[in-house]
Amino acid sequence: MPDDIALSARLATPSDVDVLVSLYRQLEEEQTALKDMWPLADGLAEPIEDSVRRAIDDAEAVVVIGEAEEVPFGFVLARIQELLPQAGATKVGAIRLIFTEHEARGVGIGETMIGFTLDELRRRGLERFDAHVLPGHRHAKNFFEASGFAARSIIMYHRD
Repeated sequence: MPDDIALSARLATPSDVDVLVSLYRQLEEEQTALKDMWPLADGLAEPIEDSVRRAIDDAEAVVVIGEAEEVPFGFVLARIQELLPQAGATKVGAIRLIFTEHEARGVGIGETMIGFTLDELRRRGLERFDAHVLPGHRHAKNFFEASGFAARSIIMYHRD
């Protein structure tokens, strides 16, 4: 992909469901290769089309499409969640899913989507943000660290 392409991000609309499902399936394949538990615990509930539609319509979610020259190459799904009661109704914007197609990685679509998503969450009054990353996914960890994130929690898992 050339360096001089126009990158953009926008909120997803119901007309984006098919493209989001296609991007999600690519993410699912990639994440499942890293951790076979991912589609059972960390992905979206089946049927994916319904989960995507609900997220787009949910006032407590932000679904973003990342584009190069107005062609979708990635997405972000973030959810607004309350912290524990002792946090005084403080909410956090949790980036649950982020994906950029392989051919479009390294050109800035991810950064464009994250910047847009954080700005949208800030517009909704949030000041705290989480990002969910699989252990061993070094590129995702590095990406979020470059955007100012630091690890705060790791979920351990065991299966007999």
